[in-house]
Order: sequence, then C-alpha cells, then structure tokens
Amino acid sequence: MAVAAEELEPEDGSASDDGPESGDGPEPADGAAPRRRSRLSAEREQELFDGVVVLLHEVGYEALTMERVAALTKSSKATLYRRWGGKPELVAQAIRNNRRVDLASIDTGSLAGDLHLMVELLSEATAQDADLMRAVAHAAGRNEDLAAALRSAMADREARTVKQALARAVARGEVAPGNPAGRFVQHMMLGAVLARFVLEGVEVDGPYLHEFVDAVVLPALSGRPAPTGD
Repeated sequence: MAVAAEELEPEDGSASDDGPESGDGPEPADGAAPRRRSRLSAEREQELFDGVVVLLHEVGYEALTMERVAALTKSSKATLYRRWGGKPELVAQAIRNNRRVDLASIDTGSLAGDLHLMVELLSEATAQDADLMRAVAHAAGRNEDLAAALRSAMADREARTVKQALARAVARGEVAPGNPAGRFVQHMMLGAVLARFVLEGVEVDGPYLHEFVDAVVLPALSGRPAPTGD
C-alpha cells in the first residue's frame, strides 16, 4: 500500500508511533489543543477501512488494536488517532463504509413501499457481512464506547430514516397519529435480523424480511393508538 504524504508528517515533531497499549483510547495529548483531523484522500481512507474489516474478520474487535491497523495499512497510529480519535470510532466508521446501505433517499410514496425497499437493501447488506455484524454487536454489548460509536455512525441515521418514513405515512393518512407501534419499528426490524439466526440457525434473507414486514410491522402500524386511560 502506498503511504500518503500527510501520514509521514509526525504530529509532534517526532517519528514515534507510540499510543495506548490497548489501542482502545485516545493518544496522549501534549497540552489542551483540540484533536486535528488528518487530511486523507478517499482512496487512502478506503484502504484504512478495508484494513480494519480484514482485522475484524481475522482477530475480532477485542484483539484489534490501532497498532495492528497501522501495521497492516502502513500508516501511523498518530494519523489514525488524529482522524478518528480511537478504536471504537474507527471501527464504527469502517463498518458503516463496508455496508454501503443508503436508506436516506428512500421515498416510494407509500409506507409499505418504503419499508419493503429498506428491508431489500438491508438484506443485501446482511448477506455480505452477517458474521461481522454479529461479532461487533456482541462486542458492543460489553463496550459502551463501541456501542455509542455504532449508534452515532449507523443506528441513529437509520432511525431518522424510519421516523421520516413514518411521518410521511401519517401525513398521507396511512398511520394514525400517535400509534405507539411507530417507536418500535426499528426494534422490530433489528429483532427480526438477529432472532432468526439465534432461533433457527439461518441468516435472514429478502423473502423472510418482506414477509415479516407484511405479517408483523405493517399490521402493527395500521392499528389504532392504545387507550391512554382516565
């Protein structure tokens, strides 16, 4: 791999590649200056993300360190810390890049169309990285920093897409305002993806998720709000 010119420039005037031994926290700072973001080309950033994904498959999240990423991608740890701040952020961004799922542009004109297109795109991505996502999800259950980074990089964005689709459905009269099932759509979809492997030992696919949308999600959203009581 070629080494970008900006990565050969030491952060503090030395050629040292020191950092936390665990590779999981921020590099020590010399003063209170804010962390600078390295200028990386799109091609070089892709090489770094690819290296992270390779290491996740080979050694898993816990054993992955910034030092290993730097060695594999012929970069410096200083560059990695300047650009991403730490291992959780780098891993989350690498996974988001690897999935290549763009849900933000979905707007088919109906809630059913939006949800079916979402699951079609998600099923294609899941087929490519199911083992990786399960492993990282397991690690996130024990590491709040990783969980927060994944929420910021992926889950929060997908949640906004679902909320926008529901808001359009309410405006069209497809979903009653205040339907309590609306806040659980993302939970239902994620649950469907994870539960099938646990309960049946097989990965989800397009037909399974489309059936789940028709049998579970859409009926829940077409119901009326639960009574609020006296």
